Order: sequence, then structure tokens, then C-alpha cells
Amino acid sequence: MKISINCHSSIRIEDEKVVYFDPFKIEEESHDADVILITHDHFDHFSVEDICKVEKEDTVYVIPECMYNLLGGENVVTMNPGDKGVVEGMDVMAIPSYNPNKAFHPKDKGYVGYLVKIGGKTVYVAGDCDMNEDNRKVKCDIALVPIGGTYTMDHAEAAELVNLIRPQLAIPTHYGDVAGDKSAGEKFAKLVDPSVRVELMI
Repeated sequence: MKISINCHSSIRIEDEKVVYFDPFKIEEESHDADVILITHDHFDHFSVEDICKVEKEDTVYVIPECMYNLLGGENVVTMNPGDKGVVEGMDVMAIPSYNPNKAFHPKDKGYVGYLVKIGGKTVYVAGDCDMNEDNRKVKCDIALVPIGGTYTMDHAEAAELVNLIRPQLAIPTHYGDVAGDKSAGEKFAKLVDPSVRVELMI
């Protein structure tokens, strides 16, 4: 399994399928996405321009139910927080993604992160959130968590979450572009327990 981050929270995972999360600032048109998962409707996560660069004729889209009016139709799977399903042979669960004490991502909006089974590993893509009662319960092998602060967890809170849920691998996202400078990645890595491997891709 190969994981890469284009920038910010724009994630690509390649195994038997090519899976994108929140494609954003894509430079080249690849048209290779088997599945595209969108966490919420903010411009740096739902970019039609960038979706068009990676989608192909039979791409399947997974979106929060609250976004149906923006991207409804054929080949679109909608999920409410807590929903589970199988998409292109991949187990998918929508994890509530929200800020408990900020107005940017209220819980009642229905925004999500995703827990997906790829290549024999369970991968958690958190979306835009702070640590909350829902993501504290996540069990995964690989966690991609936002660390930029302002709209999401900062590096210290993200490290606290990772140290609680104990994945094998933690990859920080959502910094170095829209929020949080690139030094956040190194700060995060220093606070994560040594038993958890950290990879910096931004």
C-alpha cells in the first residue's frame, strides 16, 4: 500500500484500488481514481476542479449525506456519521468529524472522517476536527490526523489523540498550506509516543 499527500488534506492511497480523500491543488490530470471520499464541503476539501482531474468514468464517490445536493447522482454513496458500508470491496465507516468548542465544524453539520480497510490495514482519515468523544474511540492501524490548529487540532492535541488511540503509523495532515506552518510536523513527531511510527509527507 502506498500513501501520499498532495498537500494539506489531499490524500492518495494506492493498493489494488486508487483511493483519494479530499483532492485539492492537484497539478496533473491523472484520471485514476477508483474511489473519491469527501469529508465535508469546505473549499479546501471539496474542490470540483480537482475532483475532475482525478475522476474517471466509473469512479465511485463517497460523501456525507449533508452534501447530497452538491454531488448527488449515480456512483455516489452518501453516509451519515456512524454509517458503515462496502464500497468497491472496501469496508468504509463514517466517523463523526467536528470541533466540540469551535464554530468551524459543528457536530450537527454531519461532517465525517473515514475508517477504511485497505490492503489489510485499517486507515483512519480524520477530516477536520479536534479531539472529541467519537475519535477518541477509533481503533486503526494508520491514522492521518490534522495538526494545523485554528480550524482543527494543533500539533499537541493531535499527538495526544494519537497517543490515546495508538495506531502503528501516524501521518499528520492539514498544515503547511491553509493553516499551520510546516514546522508543525516536526513538533507533532516529537510529542508522539516512540511506540508509534510517524511519517511526515508535507
